[in-house]
Amino acid sequence: MKRKYFGTDGVRGKVGEFPITPDFFLRLGYAVGKVLLASDWKLTTDKRPTILIGKDTRISGYMLESALEAGFSAAGVDVVLSGPLPTPAVAYLVRALRIQAGAVISASHNPFDDNGIKFFSSEGLKLPDSMELQIEAELDSPLTVTASTKLGRVHRLNDEEGRYIEFCKSTFPNQLDLRGLKIVVDCANGADYRIAGHVMHELGADVITIHANPDGFNINHECGATHIKTLQSEVLRHSADLGIAVDGDGDRVLMVSGEGVVYDGDSLAYIIARHRQQRGVLQGGVVGTLMTNLAVEQAFERFGIPFIRANVGDRYVSELLQQNDWYLGAENSGHIICRDKHTTGDGIISALQVLHALRDTGLTFADLMRDVTFFPQRLINVKVSREFDFQNNQMVEACKNEAEQALGSNGRILLRASGTEPLIRVMVEGKELQQIEYWAGKIAETIQQQAAAVD
Repeated sequence: MKRKYFGTDGVRGKVGEFPITPDFFLRLGYAVGKVLLASDWKLTTDKRPTILIGKDTRISGYMLESALEAGFSAAGVDVVLSGPLPTPAVAYLVRALRIQAGAVISASHNPFDDNGIKFFSSEGLKLPDSMELQIEAELDSPLTVTASTKLGRVHRLNDEEGRYIEFCKSTFPNQLDLRGLKIVVDCANGADYRIAGHVMHELGADVITIHANPDGFNINHECGATHIKTLQSEVLRHSADLGIAVDGDGDRVLMVSGEGVVYDGDSLAYIIARHRQQRGVLQGGVVGTLMTNLAVEQAFERFGIPFIRANVGDRYVSELLQQNDWYLGAENSGHIICRDKHTTGDGIISALQVLHALRDTGLTFADLMRDVTFFPQRLINVKVSREFDFQNNQMVEACKNEAEQALGSNGRILLRASGTEPLIRVMVEGKELQQIEYWAGKIAETIQQQAAAVD
């Protein structure tokens, strides 16, 4: 059954436009509460389940948090409020505090006037499709209020940042530290603004923290993992050894070398995997996505590291990791899951695993990546209406087939609808830059023309 509201990463959209409205969040909180009450949450019958609500630094988070909180309370579910906190911190605290579920109000890397919500189970994992479908079914039921004696209570969590900082530090080897390293940390004016720099500092690094002054409107604005040029220039300006950039909710990371070279999720996952293989601790293989660069797959094959591709979306990477009992998966956007360290993608913890490789080997980023020469990729986002069905459009299909014949075995084409925005993402990969740019542009133009004709 197709989900009506949930995309690849929860519910997301423009604030003030359905479904990112207070009335929807009120009903959503109530629906989630009812599903939670009906599930096996392993508590005695005289107690209520509890849900932890975190959020990023968007101005709209306060409004949506209040509506969500009211919905939970009306259903009879207790609420713990953390205030601004990274998505992976909520996933960790749900497990650490033995809470039955977690919710994060965030639109991740999107602009400030977008927002959304994602949920975690008591195990710190994204909710499966089956539970999201239960929630959507409950949304169609009337909203009522439980008896006053059963209303949920609300309280605030104390020292949530300190708990999470200590957890992040615990994933870095005790025998190593970051002394002697100058690191620029870009917090994207997001949920990591009081955390990421402190973690690196407490491990011994000389830290220069940038974009750690959120005002509700500047999250992800020309900063963070989605605007890496800012970090590149700051690393060079400060003659730093490296830079770390997270996104607005802290589950992505990109890194920059002292020379200003950017290393994306594909590169960072490769560094972590090879380091673990060389130490004899790589369990199983690596899960990538349909967007993972072909050169990385070929490198893994040369070194005998199993590799499989998931659909785009960290939830699908996580599901394949669990199915295969593997421990490392990544998207090139910077979502990296180190399942032996955390249940979900975590920008800080992923950066620490790369720093572990750098400190342990004494090598540079360039040294660690010398066996991989990336294939050029061209990615174009085409704005379309949500109703446009590109998969059943004959002209789009014909153009794609023509491009695949031209590229042959030395290239790949991926067309997919964004799970969070009204976009069709066109990705063309191959050995010849000029050729892939031509075909990416032609396919994007065809999609745009066909979408306009439908509208």
